[in-house]
Amino acid sequence: MPTLPAENSPRHGRPEPALHQQRDVAESFGADAERYDRARPRYPRALVERIVAVSPGPDVLDVGCGTGIVARQCAAAGCRVLGVDADARMAGLARRHGLDVEVAPFETWDPAGRTFDAVVSGQTWHWVDPLAGADRAARVLRPGGLLALFWNAGRPPAELAEAFAGVCDRVMPGSLAARQWSGPAVDGYAALCGKAAEGMVRAGAFTEPERWRFDWERHYTRDEWLDQLPTQGAFTRLPEAELAEVLDGIGAAVDAAGGGFTMRYATVAAAATRTGTA
Repeated sequence: MPTLPAENSPRHGRPEPALHQQRDVAESFGADAERYDRARPRYPRALVERIVAVSPGPDVLDVGCGTGIVARQCAAAGCRVLGVDADARMAGLARRHGLDVEVAPFETWDPAGRTFDAVVSGQTWHWVDPLAGADRAARVLRPGGLLALFWNAGRPPAELAEAFAGVCDRVMPGSLAARQWSGPAVDGYAALCGKAAEGMVRAGAFTEPERWRFDWERHYTRDEWLDQLPTQGAFTRLPEAELAEVLDGIGAAVDAAGGGFTMRYATVAAAATRTGTA
C-alpha cells in the first residue's frame, strides 16, 4: 500500500529531505503500535521460505522490526531472531510477543561482536541511510549471509483508488494522502529497492543484488481497511478531525463498492549475499 512521502518533492518551494532523514515520520508509527500490529498486512510465505532457503543458518537480525511482524514470521519458520528498532514503543510491543528487541537506530546500533546468517528488513529500510545501513549489515553478516530488504506494495481496484484519492484531495488538497493513489504503488517501492541495491553495491561487500517479487491478494472488509489506514505514513500525523473525515469518506466509498474489496499486493525485495571468507 502507498505509505511513503515523496522524496525530494517540493514543500513550500524547498525539496524534501531524503526519507531516512525524515525522523518525525519514521518515528510516528509507534503512536498506535497495537493498531499497527493488528492491521498491517503480513508477508507472503514464499518470501519467508526463500529467505530461509538462501540464508546459510538460522540466526536472523530484523532491522526496523517494529512490532515484530517479520520477526514472528521468521521465528515460525525456525529462525532465531533478534530485532532492532529506533522506537521504544514499537519494540515494547514486540517484546510482549516474546521477541528479543534492542532499541537504537540501525546505523548506530552496537552489535557487541554478534554476527548473523541473515539481515532482513520489512517495510522499513527507507528509514535507514542506504549506504551506512549496507555497511553495517556487511559488518554483522557472516560470509555467505543474506541481506534481504522488502516492501509490500498494494493497489485497490481502480474505481476505489480514484474514490480514495477524491476523498483525500477534498480533505487535504495536494497532500501525499491525496497523491498516493494516482499510480501503481509497486513503482514507488521498486524505486526503493533500486536505492537499497545501490547501497549494497557501494558497500563493496555483497554479490550483485537480485530483485525478488511475490504477487498475492488480500480481501478487506470496510472495517479492516479503515483500521489499517491510520497506520500509514500519510495519515499517522493527521489531526484527529481530518482523519475522521477521511475515514468517513473512504468508508462510504467501500460501502458503495459492496462493503469490501480485494487488494492486489506485490512484495518486492532487493537481496544479496555477503562476500568474503571472514
